[in-house]
Amino acid sequence: MEAIKTAQIINIDRNQILNQIGYQGDYEPSARIKNLVEDYIENYHNLVESTYSYTFRNIESVDCDHVYLNDSVILKSKVISNLCKRCDKLAVFIMTIGSNLEDMVDYLSENGLVLQAMVLDAIGSGAAEQMAGLIEDRIRNVTVMHDQRISRRFSPGYCDWNVDQQEMIFKILNDDTAGVNLTDEFLMIPRKSVSGIIGIGHTDNNVESFNPCVTCTKENCPGRRA
Repeated sequence: MEAIKTAQIINIDRNQILNQIGYQGDYEPSARIKNLVEDYIENYHNLVESTYSYTFRNIESVDCDHVYLNDSVILKSKVISNLCKRCDKLAVFIMTIGSNLEDMVDYLSENGLVLQAMVLDAIGSGAAEQMAGLIEDRIRNVTVMHDQRISRRFSPGYCDWNVDQQEMIFKILNDDTAGVNLTDEFLMIPRKSVSGIIGIGHTDNNVESFNPCVTCTKENCPGRRA
């Protein structure tokens, strides 16, 4: 599938942005801070060029901590293996909101406008996450027509799935990576990008309910899902 650009405007939650920059609980931001956040939320889309790509791959076999796909692609993770035992195939995706917003964040920071940089960076992170959610919805809509269900999204770096497995995501997508590049340290450029997999299986395999966080004992994990 070729990379697709979308001009869809994503709604950003003002309270979530305030929480991310430190205004939590009963700590009320000043009118100046509120106005700054409102202004950036209203105009951030001028800095965003959302692009995404996804493809589907059949699962050939699964063992305790490896998932084997075609083209010699091996996903190494016990959590991902447990997911894929419920699935017939995977949707593999990548998306980005482009580099313009993060370039502006760098510019603001370099010129001493640290608060403005923090607000815009938080908005960019929220936009990238919501855009990934919209791609998940599109994949769900495709699979439901075939009486199938999808899992939560999983990205390299989540749980026991090492970040160096980004290399496998890019290998599956070949050159169709929505303009996103991978560094030698397996970081994505532009930074406001999300990649990962979504499991696809039949309705009786309980794909939707798979959540490794339920049995995980790690405390204070930022990636924990309800």
